[in-house]
Amino acid sequence: MFSKILIANRGEIACRVIKTARRMGIKTVAVYSEADAGALHVQMADEAVAIGPAPSAQSYLVADRIIQACLDTGAEAVHPGYGFLSEKAAFCEALKAAGIAFIGPDVHAIGAMGDKIESKKLAKAAGVSTVPGYLGVIKDDEEAVRIAHDIGYPVMIKASAGGGGKGMRVAWDDTQTREGFRSASNEARSSFADDRVFIEKYVTEPRHIEIQVMADAFGNCVYLGERECSIQRRHQKVIEEAPSPFLDAATRKAMGEQAVALAQAVQYRSAGTVEFIVDKDRNFYFLEMNTRLQVEHPVTEMITGLDLVELMIRVAAGEKLPLTQDDVKLTGWALESRVYAEEPTRNFLPSIGRVTRYRPPAEGPGAQDGSVVRVDTGIHEGGEISMFYDPMIAKLITYGPDRATAIAAMGDALDRFQIRGVGHNISFLAALVESRRFGEGRLTTNFIAEEFPDGFHGRELPAEVLTRLLAVAASIHRRRVERDATISGQMPGHHRVVPSSWVVRAGRDNHPVEVTAVDGGHDVALGDQTLAVRGDEWEPGQPLWTGTVDGHALAVQVDGTGIGYRLFHGGAEIEVQVLTARAAEFAALMPVKAKPDMSKFLLSPMPGLLVTVAVSVGDEVKAGQELAVVEAMKMENILRAEADGTVKKIAAEKGSSLAVDQIIIEFE
Repeated sequence: MFSKILIANRGEIACRVIKTARRMGIKTVAVYSEADAGALHVQMADEAVAIGPAPSAQSYLVADRIIQACLDTGAEAVHPGYGFLSEKAAFCEALKAAGIAFIGPDVHAIGAMGDKIESKKLAKAAGVSTVPGYLGVIKDDEEAVRIAHDIGYPVMIKASAGGGGKGMRVAWDDTQTREGFRSASNEARSSFADDRVFIEKYVTEPRHIEIQVMADAFGNCVYLGERECSIQRRHQKVIEEAPSPFLDAATRKAMGEQAVALAQAVQYRSAGTVEFIVDKDRNFYFLEMNTRLQVEHPVTEMITGLDLVELMIRVAAGEKLPLTQDDVKLTGWALESRVYAEEPTRNFLPSIGRVTRYRPPAEGPGAQDGSVVRVDTGIHEGGEISMFYDPMIAKLITYGPDRATAIAAMGDALDRFQIRGVGHNISFLAALVESRRFGEGRLTTNFIAEEFPDGFHGRELPAEVLTRLLAVAASIHRRRVERDATISGQMPGHHRVVPSSWVVRAGRDNHPVEVTAVDGGHDVALGDQTLAVRGDEWEPGQPLWTGTVDGHALAVQVDGTGIGYRLFHGGAEIEVQVLTARAAEFAALMPVKAKPDMSKFLLSPMPGLLVTVAVSVGDEVKAGQELAVVEAMKMENILRAEADGTVKKIAAEKGSSLAVDQIIIEFE
């Protein structure tokens, strides 16, 4: 067994690998860029080596620096995590030449499966079902259009060396094919230094289901069940679960056996994932094989009881798999939510900056329902989300003996997950898992687009839940006033009186309440009902209120706003004020501040790089016309005109670094 390994990665996956290595008694070496000098994975490792400037092309993607770090520290093996160098055959070859073990598959398997075009040919030869398409290299957008006509719309345009949702476009007509070919090629060139793309039939009503395989160097290979990854946005997975609520035992077995056949065809070893697209009739087609650990591997670990990182390390050290296919048992249900630094209400634009508060839910077993909470993260309070890397903050995983319990545990854990300082998608994740359609398991890769056709603007809470939140607001305000009334130095006979009558003001609506102190909390009379609000030792200033309202367990995040409270629960965010009746009357008279008219400006919707400006001063533009392209975290975003107009001024040059809402173009 290895005595020391180096993790050639950063963020949550580096921390994840360190945890297993520590449990196995293996020392770890972290590598870090200038931007990550204070990162959590650097703090957790036994040793850390600086490898270059912030851009990954000058640090995490420089194989020579990784290898030198191994030689300098005596690391015997490298775990690549996912992304960066994890699927680079040349890196694996260089490690082998330096006498350093690669904790992953060998060069042949990486090369064979890393090229999506070649991998589909190999899959077909191995008897694996494949999607109809054109696997040759496409020269230009006109050839792409001709191929799309031959296959029939809709089609999927994909980068051959792609991954992580980058270099992928769905096209429904010739115009989208031309644009998609160009954007996919550009993203592929930027992210993977390989601009080749291919085209295949886009399956409607599709599910994205993948099979986890594990193999050793002795020809043993098993599949560890499936993961449902259909909840996606822009082809990037958002929520994953295991097992799939859609598959039956026969389909699971058929998919698993085909995945194993493909792995054995390339003499695969280590952990790998074979991804399939599955239609509404459970017909399945090979998409690709990822020759690395997947982001969503924890859900498989939760239902199998296996540590995939440990198995990878043991296989790389020359050990045989300790289990056969008959030993694989799937127990319970697990969900994973990817917590990103992004702004869901602004079309999911990335958010960067310092994390001023980071309080994940407590890990471990739940109350008495058999649930378990797990958090994989690379962030700590005071850490920074950089523009140079993926915006993932954490992965929140919940387990239950059944799907309903796992979903309920996820909803509660999301309510308790506190992040401030950067935008995040926790409210969006909560809205997804709370939706009726998700609970019923009616999932496709179009789920998000269909459920939120006009984008995400926050969740509208059911009336009974909103009423409970109003009661909580009244209770916490009464608790704060009660504490304020105990201030020292009050004149004898002039002690402050705590009133019981208040008005909870939410938006423009006033809700009169009567709040009565009782043991363990308050009784709140609101309208024609009285709600029993019982808090678990909450004190003013604490950011999380937990307790019950009429017996319903609630976790509510509370931010003070000076004259009120901002409450977060169940995917919704509401702002309230708790006022006296007289103050509420005055508040109702206050005018609503109008937003400034910015219709004559093209603003950058995110922090990023201005890649191109497609117009000049004096140009006449039409609604829908492309104006500029902004790249953020290696994803290209085309900005278009919302109305006809004339360009008055170009306010930012190509190559500029843009801030959110920075003016790019001004119109007359």
